[in-house]
Amino acid sequence: MHRTSVTNKHLESDGVHGYAVAPDGIEDGPSKSAVKREHHALQELAEQLLRLPRAELERLALDAKTWEAIDETVRIKDKRALARHYKRIANCLARLDQEPLKALLAKRDQAERVATATHHQLERWRERLITEGDAALGEFVTEYPQAERQPLRALIRVAQRDAKRSRPDGPRKLFRYLRDLVQSG
Repeated sequence: MHRTSVTNKHLESDGVHGYAVAPDGIEDGPSKSAVKREHHALQELAEQLLRLPRAELERLALDAKTWEAIDETVRIKDKRALARHYKRIANCLARLDQEPLKALLAKRDQAERVATATHHQLERWRERLITEGDAALGEFVTEYPQAERQPLRALIRVAQRDAKRSRPDGPRKLFRYLRDLVQSG
């Protein structure tokens, strides 16, 4: 049973869903603010989805109307028109099950965080290997037993020499070697 004749000063929030609750306990549905928050979240979801490569989008179960809206996005150049278009896509997404969409975005976000953390860790190793030399090399080989000391030691010497000359080639080669080593093992 919905009540529409109660004024706002007699309503309280239920504290959970943003529904307005009359003093007698009858819910009036979501508040205007809750509806706006939900729609803004859908617009953000639409923007995030449109940043994905087409191949990943195709793995999702989207209806024809949503695909049509996604395809139209490519032609839109004006920022205001694009903002309106995000609202249109958000309306399309509101009719769909959003859990698979959110799960895909969460999975991608997690993969990006792991890749960034690995990249930073490799940069720290590179800096330690260049500055500390053999002491850091021993620790690195302990942590990554698949690493071969001789090629790594040669790369470290070249990187140290190039770092003193402010040349990026040696440190880059060392970083690539470390990255390939960690990715293969």
